[in-house]
Amino acid sequence: MGVKATASSPQVLRRMNSGAVVRFALRVAEFTAAEVMAETGLTRATALGVCDELVALGWLEELEDSRAAGLTSKGRPARRYRLRDGAGAVVGIDAGEHRFTGVVADLRGRALARRTLQLDPTSSGPVRSELAASLVRELRDEAGLDRGDVLLTVIGVPAPVDARGSSPSGDGFWGTMNPGFASLHGTVVVENDANLAAVAERAQGLADLGDAATVLSGERLGAGVILDGRLLRGARGGAGEMRFLDIVEGAGSAEGIASLARSWARDAIAEGARGALARLAPEAVAARDVFRAAAEGDAVALRILDRLGARIARLAVVLASLLDVERVVIAGAVADAIEPVLERARAVLADEFSPPVPELVASRLGSDVVVVGAVELALAQLREEPLRFVPRASARTAPPTE
Repeated sequence: MGVKATASSPQVLRRMNSGAVVRFALRVAEFTAAEVMAETGLTRATALGVCDELVALGWLEELEDSRAAGLTSKGRPARRYRLRDGAGAVVGIDAGEHRFTGVVADLRGRALARRTLQLDPTSSGPVRSELAASLVRELRDEAGLDRGDVLLTVIGVPAPVDARGSSPSGDGFWGTMNPGFASLHGTVVVENDANLAAVAERAQGLADLGDAATVLSGERLGAGVILDGRLLRGARGGAGEMRFLDIVEGAGSAEGIASLARSWARDAIAEGARGALARLAPEAVAARDVFRAAAEGDAVALRILDRLGARIARLAVVLASLLDVERVVIAGAVADAIEPVLERARAVLADEFSPPVPELVASRLGSDVVVVGAVELALAQLREEPLRFVPRASARTAPPTE
């Protein structure tokens, strides 16, 4: 029977101390041993010992001491450190239905390379798997990285995802969208795309997000929900799925804003509508054409915006009633043009529903919201448990394994 590790074990204490110092290094530009002591409560000797060990492992690099750097002239010079720029990288991928967008970033979140690959939405699961692997290789090559330099890859998919990175088998679309990405080479985390959008909004978009639902609204609706500071998942990763809208009378449908704007505009053109929209070929009409025509005063487009606003208002009330969220964020590629629709939705909330009603806001992250969230989640997991990963220098100098 094995011995249970405790905090009194020297090895466990050393690992805990090392993890604390790496987390500190990930947050600050550079630091001294004294700052490590203040942050962690370690003695000077222990702090210096841990820093020296992390330098040897490849996590840190030692800088000129404070006197050599011209920062001090009296007393004992302070030893200074920082996270090694080359310690590793993370990859975030938005594996959407129509395109894959990937970003490789350093451990401070600075983008090193970015690529977008188009694909046929009818592509099979194996094709999507190969495309993801190819995208990671292209990102590494563009950033000048080796395979071992990528410590973690996070892939966002338009499907519910459980804690093991798998999607439920009952829906063929979900299986195609997530064809076993978690089994790709290296450490890979698969997550629902709307959940990643919520992560992105919390980290970079809306700092005071609070309890909120971030709704991805393109072809279909999906929400990432943060309550009490935690991302909701559910047993199969289905928290935030909107399929219930298709079966609840009066709730609308799970069709997204872009899909509805396009289909309603095409219907209006087919019925003989006149104006700016009518001058477009029906098969070429997109949501942005509707928003642009509405801005120019097109009557048909304005009616479509009214219908979209009413739909969003009902959706917001459903989410607030079920989850008691105080804010609903509309995210995705249409977010930068959605404000006129949200104005109408806010008016519907004020006129037709009793308070409290949720605040409606548009994401500021545009079509990048999922890939931004993927990078943010990768960095968050790295900060949470950095010693799960092997930094770049160690990976290159370690002896080969059998």
